[in-house]
Amino acid sequence: MNRTLRTSLAAVMTVAALALAGCAAGADSPTPAATDDAAESSPSGELTVYAAASLSTAFDEIGDAFTAENPDVQFSGVYDGSSTLVTQLLEGAPADVFASADEANMDKLEDAAVDPTLFASNTLVIAVPTGNPGGVETLDGLAEVTTVLCAPEVPCGAASETLLSNAGVTVDAASLEQNVTAVLTKVAAGEADAGLVYATDVIGRDDVEVIVPEGADEVVNHYPIAALSEAPNSAAAEAFVAFVLSDEGQRILADLGFGAP
Repeated sequence: MNRTLRTSLAAVMTVAALALAGCAAGADSPTPAATDDAAESSPSGELTVYAAASLSTAFDEIGDAFTAENPDVQFSGVYDGSSTLVTQLLEGAPADVFASADEANMDKLEDAAVDPTLFASNTLVIAVPTGNPGGVETLDGLAEVTTVLCAPEVPCGAASETLLSNAGVTVDAASLEQNVTAVLTKVAAGEADAGLVYATDVIGRDDVEVIVPEGADEVVNHYPIAALSEAPNSAAAEAFVAFVLSDEGQRILADLGFGAP
């Protein structure tokens, strides 16, 4: 083989090697279309979450963590009694996700809730103002002082009825509130001597004292969550539900006192 032929073959081999390298690089590098697809798969826009009042602190924290991972999403939490929120949703309120403090209220949405999934649990405690001016020590004591309770249609009210019934205690409540936050607010302000609230509601509070009543561990509220079938932002709704069910979402809930589903 003469020198000229050897030189030509070397040149061809060099070009071929460069071409193969270029193909390999092209395979590893995302095409503009692939990049666009990835961007489109990330949720964005406004996300409205309707959730039980007892979830307000937890979902605000979860919302912050979720938007930290999804900076194009604007999270908005609407908190109230689960029964009140269900009424609003059935009347057409434009929400993306609903999280209830019980399964009964979630069931009222029927097909409007997509595959509800349990994500947390909670139990009741007796809350009294600091110093316990009414001297409440047990569920029996609630019948002897000014007591506020959640209304029966609200999850905390239904649980309160069960807890008191199991203990054989009848309470003539001074008021029946539409969410657990209202009960705790009245107790903390000294407008009532006691109230039944969720264990998670009193964590970190120094304006109330807590009594864990006998039988509380037998009355457990299980919390379901679901994206809504008419969600204005279905992609963000599905991503948020997945985040709540993720290890990070469950860690936040556990840190705030919620039990496992």
